[in-house]
Amino acid sequence: CHRPDPETPIEETVRAMHTLVLQGKICYWGTSEWSALEIEEAYRLSRELGLTPPSMEQPEYNMFARNKIEHEYLQLFEQEQLGTTIWSPLASGLLTGKYIDGTPDSTRTSLENYKFIKDQFESAEYVERHEKVKLLNQLAEELGLQLVNLALCWCLKNKNVSTVILGASKVEQLKQNLQSPDQMNIVDDSVMDKIDSILKNKI
Repeated sequence: CHRPDPETPIEETVRAMHTLVLQGKICYWGTSEWSALEIEEAYRLSRELGLTPPSMEQPEYNMFARNKIEHEYLQLFEQEQLGTTIWSPLASGLLTGKYIDGTPDSTRTSLENYKFIKDQFESAEYVERHEKVKLLNQLAEELGLQLVNLALCWCLKNKNVSTVILGASKVEQLKQNLQSPDQMNIVDDSVMDKIDSILKNKI
């Protein structure tokens, strides 16, 4: 269920998903960007009414968006074994490193429909993030990694991340991204500590 629907009671949503499971149209269902309270309510209703609960949540998670995975959902991970399929692991491309020297004409930020991303990248908050990206890129180079792989390994190191949604636009990018699981041994605890010392945003 993509984004919570303020116009529809959660019970109605859970009943609809349960019906689809009974009809064999789906095997599982999940949520996207629901709050912990909303997901907890879905689980409560599922138990009380004998309905199929959500099995996963799709939140944003990357080095600059950590709250939901690392704080808000912790009780759900422990009590409900909630799975996650995270989106934007590369922070809209910021963690690919391609914006370190400016905005290339070949990226989506040069397109009119994505002007909002370019505006974000030029904000004061993102100026600070760009400086952190430069330091992260230096760390990746020291480790013999591409920044994109360092960022994806960082996401995969979190035990509460079940799946990472990739957003490659080229075959070469996808191949690069898919190297990350084989590189996770390089990103050990000491590297994770160095990343946190750069980010300074650990929950």
